[in-house]
Order: sequence, then structure tokens, then C-alpha cells
Amino acid sequence: MQSVSTTPAGALSPELEAKYRRLREILTEMGAVVVGYSGGVDSTLVLKVAHDTLGTKTLAVIGDSEAFPQGEVEAALKVAREMGVEVVLRATHELKNERFRVNNPDRCYHCKTELFSVLAEVAQERGIRWIADGSHADDAGDHRPGMRAGEERGVRSPLKEAGIGKEEIRRLAQHLGLSNWDKPSFACLSSRFPYGTVITPQLLAQVDGCEKYLRELGFRQFRVRHHDTVCRLEVEPQDFPRVLALREQITARLRELGYLYVTLDLEGFRSGKMNDALKARAGSLIPVETIRR
Repeated sequence: MQSVSTTPAGALSPELEAKYRRLREILTEMGAVVVGYSGGVDSTLVLKVAHDTLGTKTLAVIGDSEAFPQGEVEAALKVAREMGVEVVLRATHELKNERFRVNNPDRCYHCKTELFSVLAEVAQERGIRWIADGSHADDAGDHRPGMRAGEERGVRSPLKEAGIGKEEIRRLAQHLGLSNWDKPSFACLSSRFPYGTVITPQLLAQVDGCEKYLRELGFRQFRVRHHDTVCRLEVEPQDFPRVLALREQITARLRELGYLYVTLDLEGFRSGKMNDALKARAGSLIPVETIRR
């Protein structure tokens, strides 16, 4: 992950100022853009700078999916209203695609293919050439087949092109006054399942219900990982004492939602942890046949 130089409060380092200038230049060159918008800080920053640069030639599109909690949609719409950006909410149907449902390691490719196809339809309707997403300079280090779907369809990643990484995104978002600059990282609900577990609307709703409950309890950065009858909670280590203090009510609620066993991951939250099985297989740490694909 890239480091961000220490500067006085409210100021950008010369390096980040230069990257910010380059980001504006990239968007100016595009002339008009449809931004794939999720409400996360990455796509919000792209949308903000695009709108500041291009004005009404910027359009945000949210893919309304069963793998995207309704609460996230509402939060994204709220932030877009704060920025004064036009938003189109368009349904996506990745669950109709068996190659997505079977949840092989290329699942994200099929999800993004559906999303980018929807964005392309909107762009064509509006006569806009370019589509942009929130991928950034730090995304190259993990298993991200969705990026291949974007590359195949000519989707631009302005943050990546400008060399801006995650910590710089948060710094710049805070500098620009975005209300969600410190929003915890989020991935679609399909990332909660081990590869090979068939994804269904019922399982997505089960995980969504568990995560909604944890948010209601005040937890911010966490994941509910689904392992058949076992629910594995990933929270930040500093939240361990609070989870243990609330263990009886958390366990009771998650059992109501369908789990027999509720466990706490002692490593704590780490984004992309479900990809560990892929890395282990690549390193021959466990037999290939033990990972169902």
C-alpha cells in the first residue's frame, strides 16, 4: 500500500497534489463519463472529481443487485444527493448467470461483466463514450478477475491511471469534504462464501441479515463469512472485547438467522480473506482436491 506524506491538517502533500491534478486532467480528456458508483469511497471520489471537472456531463449509475444490500444503495444515493450528481439506479441480474452462482474463483468476472454491460447500455442511451470505475493503484496485488472484465470492455480506471492508492484516496476524499471519506471497506455479499458454495438469494439474505444486525450494534469494519452451518465473524482486533461482551445476544440472533455455530476469527478482519484458499493451493500448502471449485 502506498504511503501518504505527512502534511498540515487540510493540506495535500506535493505528491498527492500532483496526482490529483493528473486525475482531473484524465477526466477532462474523457469529456463525459458514466461512473459505476457503489457508494464506497473509491467510486465516490471518482464521481466527485468527475462532477467537479465535467459538471452535468457526469452520470452515476448504481447496479441494483441482490448481492448489494439495500442499505448500501440508500447510503450511496444520500452521498450522491450531497454532491448534486444525477444518479441512475439500474437492476443487474448476475444471479441468472449459472457461472456466477456456482461461485468459482472467476465469480467476480461474471458479476462485473453483468454490471459493465448495464453501464454500457446507459452510456449508449446518453451518448456517452466513456465508463469509469473506482479501481485504484493498490488493486493489482490481489485476486481481482473483475478487473479483466473492465479491461475487455474498455472501462477506464482514472484513480489507477493517476497512480492513486487507497490511503491517498481517503486523504483526498477528506480534503474534498466527502462525508464518506472514512467509510469502512465493503465488498458485495457474494464475497462472504467460500469458492464452490453455490450462491442463492436465500444465502445472500441470511448473510445480509447478520451483517445488518452487527451494524445495528455499532460495529463498523467486519465481515460475516458463511461456512455452511458455521458463521465466522471477522472484526477488528480492538473490537474483540465488545464481541465477547455481547456474545450471548450475537449468538442468539445469528442462530435465529440460520446458523448453528458462531465463531470469532482470531486473526481479525482482513479484506479478501476468502482468497487465502487460492493462495494456499497455488503454493501447494493443501491438496488441490480439498478446495471445491
